[in-house]
Amino acid sequence: MDAATLWQRYQDWLFYHKELEFYLDISRMRFDDAFVETLRPKFEKAFQDMDALEKGDIANPDENRMVGHYWLRDADLAPTPELRDEILNTLEKIEDFTEKIQTGAIHPSGKFQFTDVLSIGIGGSALGPEFVAEALAPVSPALAIHFIDNTDPAGIDKVMAQLQDKLDTTLVLVISKSGGTPETRNGMIEVKKVYESKNLNFPSHAVAITGTGSNLDQLAKSEGWLATFPMYDWVGGRTSELSAVGLLPAAMQGIDIREMLEGAKEMDAVTRIPKLEDNPAALLALCWYFAGNGKGEKDMVVLPYKDSLLLFSRYLQQLVMESLGKEKDLEGNVVHQGIAVYGNKGSTDQHAYVQQLREGVANFFVTFIEVLEDRQGISPEVEPGVTSGDYLSGLLQGTRQALYENLRDSITVTIPQVNPRTVGALIALYERAVGLYGFLVNINAYHQPGVEAGKKAAAAVLDLQKQVMQVLQAEGAPLSLSELAEKIGTPERVESIYMLLRHLQANQRGVVLEGNPGQPSSLKVSAS
Repeated sequence: MDAATLWQRYQDWLFYHKELEFYLDISRMRFDDAFVETLRPKFEKAFQDMDALEKGDIANPDENRMVGHYWLRDADLAPTPELRDEILNTLEKIEDFTEKIQTGAIHPSGKFQFTDVLSIGIGGSALGPEFVAEALAPVSPALAIHFIDNTDPAGIDKVMAQLQDKLDTTLVLVISKSGGTPETRNGMIEVKKVYESKNLNFPSHAVAITGTGSNLDQLAKSEGWLATFPMYDWVGGRTSELSAVGLLPAAMQGIDIREMLEGAKEMDAVTRIPKLEDNPAALLALCWYFAGNGKGEKDMVVLPYKDSLLLFSRYLQQLVMESLGKEKDLEGNVVHQGIAVYGNKGSTDQHAYVQQLREGVANFFVTFIEVLEDRQGISPEVEPGVTSGDYLSGLLQGTRQALYENLRDSITVTIPQVNPRTVGALIALYERAVGLYGFLVNINAYHQPGVEAGKKAAAAVLDLQKQVMQVLQAEGAPLSLSELAEKIGTPERVESIYMLLRHLQANQRGVVLEGNPGQPSSLKVSAS
């Protein structure tokens, strides 16, 4: 395609939203008009399905739940007055509580005010808040935020060591819809024990964000925690950033949550338009479908050219992969859908994997995230007439051109600056794109049976561990692995038993393994 034709294609397919100063360029995706026409009937149905979802249809039949994260930024769209009032009241409660924390009206015993926030959560209860903190937290936030987002003991130790001298002025947010999420529960228990070891009253530092009536909700109320905020059953974890899950941590740092909500509301409005060319989320879904042949045959590489957007690709990994990675379609047919997402940031990736992107396996398409404003204020020149930001912009354009010349497709999303309004808009854009794409490929984007299967398998391993320890403690003589498996009644799980024993011994948990570790069948095990 010659330069003039490509320029015309750019203009034909460029989407621009004036109020958000938002651009979407899909001209470097090499679909043709015939392809677009074949998808129009699918999009007509997808727009109808999305409209029904927003009006309260049951979109998650596995759990008999509505999907209503869109109502969080426009409560007037909620299907009942009760839901509308609950959304608005929760937002006001977040703002009121935040003000009292930041002004010291609510303060720790013997101190003027809280200085730090420790957020304990996992998955959607961590990735969104982490992304927003990285993107938007001021250099000197109202409260500095820290995260425990895993059940890794060494990771927990590192965070607690960083807070060691500030525990008495640290507010702890525990985020779990059910209150039973093991990773979050473990983090809470460990943090609580640290507080107790310092003779600090944990409940007077603790806040729960959880489902009404959950185990965590009951615990917080029985122990007299500072506050509880709701997690709604109609908001999934990966779409919860604009609920209390993300808004409370953001507000504590001094981030303007009303602007985040307003940006999302603006983007929601334009992505409701039932016309492909006027709907940026539909245009993204079109590109995803084209790139992967409607089957996820190519990966999505996300390259934000801004340090503050470093975690955007990680946030999108969960949103896209947990929503779209499904074994079966809505009719129960095995389809193995999904789009793999990875990325880091530009121009770091010029020195990492762009070499493969241009010349290696063409199993991907790229999404560039461009930010027009380099910094607040004037940039110095690093050479005559050129600033560091000019280099960043040039590297983005150069990489986009180099990829296209070698038949690698790309999308470019452009925002004026990274601020609460644009971040809210990006969140809403991709939430809608995922929903529309799910309807295009006829899968349920709002459940996650694979995640639940993994949790059940993990629980079975821990149950096996208890059985292993019971048998070892009852036995006097050392046992081989196969003998131990037979005594438990699970000879087929000898490999899992071996891995459990290896872990227990490494952590001095009452197990002794003797023999050659490289030949597991030679090992003898006993209780220490």
